Amino acid sequence: MKMRVIVVEGDETSNAPKDVCCEYTLDGSVDIKGSPAVKGKSGGWLAGGLILLNQGLATLAFFGVNVNLVLFLTRVLQQSNGDAANNVSKWTGTVYMFSLIGAFLSDSYWGRYKTCAIFQAIFVLGLALLSLSSRLYLIRPVGCGTEHVPCEPHSGAELGIFYIALYMIAFGNGGYQPNVATFGADQFDGEDPAESHSKVSFFSYFYLALNLGSLFSNTFLSFLEDEGNWALGFWVSTAAAAIALLLFLSGTLRYRYIRPSGNPVGRIFQVAFAACRNWKAGESPGAVTLYESDEKADSGGRKLLHTEGFRFLDRAALVGANPKLGTCTQPRDPWKLCTVTQVEEVKSILRLLPIWLCTILYSVVFTQMASLFVVQGAAMRRTTRFPGFSVPPSSMSAFDILTVATTIFLYRRAVCPLVSRLTGRRTGPTELQRMGLGLVLGAMAMATAGTVEHFRKAGATTAMSSDLHIMWQVPQYALIGVSEVMMYVGQLEFFNGEMPDALKSFGSALCMMSMSLGNYFSDVIVSAVTKATAVRGRPGWIPADLNEGHLDKFFFLLAVLAVGDFAVYLVCASRYRSGTVDVDRSDGEEEDGVAGQMAATV
Repeated sequence: MKMRVIVVEGDETSNAPKDVCCEYTLDGSVDIKGSPAVKGKSGGWLAGGLILLNQGLATLAFFGVNVNLVLFLTRVLQQSNGDAANNVSKWTGTVYMFSLIGAFLSDSYWGRYKTCAIFQAIFVLGLALLSLSSRLYLIRPVGCGTEHVPCEPHSGAELGIFYIALYMIAFGNGGYQPNVATFGADQFDGEDPAESHSKVSFFSYFYLALNLGSLFSNTFLSFLEDEGNWALGFWVSTAAAAIALLLFLSGTLRYRYIRPSGNPVGRIFQVAFAACRNWKAGESPGAVTLYESDEKADSGGRKLLHTEGFRFLDRAALVGANPKLGTCTQPRDPWKLCTVTQVEEVKSILRLLPIWLCTILYSVVFTQMASLFVVQGAAMRRTTRFPGFSVPPSSMSAFDILTVATTIFLYRRAVCPLVSRLTGRRTGPTELQRMGLGLVLGAMAMATAGTVEHFRKAGATTAMSSDLHIMWQVPQYALIGVSEVMMYVGQLEFFNGEMPDALKSFGSALCMMSMSLGNYFSDVIVSAVTKATAVRGRPGWIPADLNEGHLDKFFFLLAVLAVGDFAVYLVCASRYRSGTVDVDRSDGEEEDGVAGQMAATV
């Protein structure tokens, strides 16, 4: 279907004088007062830098809890390795599941700034409650919670307070995360050539800030907590989160804001209902007319042009099925006649779903770094040349963070320019290419972890110990680091770029949802493998004492699954066709007296 576009947009969202419009942003962003944002006085790297600092500190706070949570559950709450790994996966998955709530409130009602501020406040309160409950109720006797000094059993009320605090942290961080990345990107005008390049770079620096923030957690805080100073470590996280919130609020007058666009769920259901209602309409060949409002898009963002694909959804915007609707004699009923922009919003989601589904299994691979990698490291030799100092198992993720920082720097400074010269593409490899590479490297990381576990078992001594040094884990952490840059940075850029204005936060939430489902699927896979292998008196693949199990086989299983996922991804990526980059910029002229409609010739 080829479209000939005849659109009247009416009043522009910006009320800036025509002779000075070049001073204002072109993407519809506003300042704190609701006036069109002035480029020199709002946004840019000053506002973006505050958000990067905020993200770094908030990540430090979050990973101060997350990175050692599996050890806290085993040493303080006396859970088994399998139960602790599953509980960490469930909790981490819930963090990312809450991202949908944050994205919905942001896109629909509150806007990104208000949503970030409210959920960060909840995050700080959750950390404070966790710190207080650990100090008063959980760390008993004083000094317990180390590798050799377990804590006393806890009452149901004490555990209840712990889990309330833990899931307040999940709710606050989950609701905040999908919005802060998009809010940071909002500080750069995608319609301005200079700022659009900064907008793409922001996602790489955002992920770098995230990893640098977690570096402190994975080294200093990890060491504190491994020595039994759990309450102190949690209080440090609380302080970092509070400072992050204050920094975020300090940029209020400088930020650029995108107005919330109304309930996207309702618009999606309207398209589905109208398309079904008009199912038989438009089956005859010839010219059909699709409706577009002559006013601002219903979603509050810019209008989208019609694209090919999912033609059955075009029936939702068929004027022929509702000849009187949308005219001066009868107002449009959105459940009977939708705009082309509404239809294109739904199409954009449907196009992304196959790609998104393929990223879930990668998150299963990635989540092993915070669970079974730590358990594996705890069963290795951790002594150093410094008497009295041993390497905390969770601190090994510092090698992942250093690899991430190095990869981002080299990618932006060396890989992108080189690929740009070879291919002529300014931004280097495409997002889909990078995500595919991330899947391959993730499979290699699992194969490496399985190989290390094989040799760890070969050097086993007493229960949960081995002569193999923990530094042999460095390659698997490094491979995970490179793979996550390729996958998660590429995913953030891809989803943000492909989503229309009204669904930007939802695009970021999809990235986090793949992590969430990856954690849940990890829980399912671990439980299924444990149940299937722990039979007839055998300890199974992942027992309390890894020397009696076969963790290497579990890692090899994940490697095989990742290779299969990559094969499916290749098919989906090769068939993907972008459909949301065409934004309607009609100058408002009317043609043939048909205001705000699109004439399509089949």
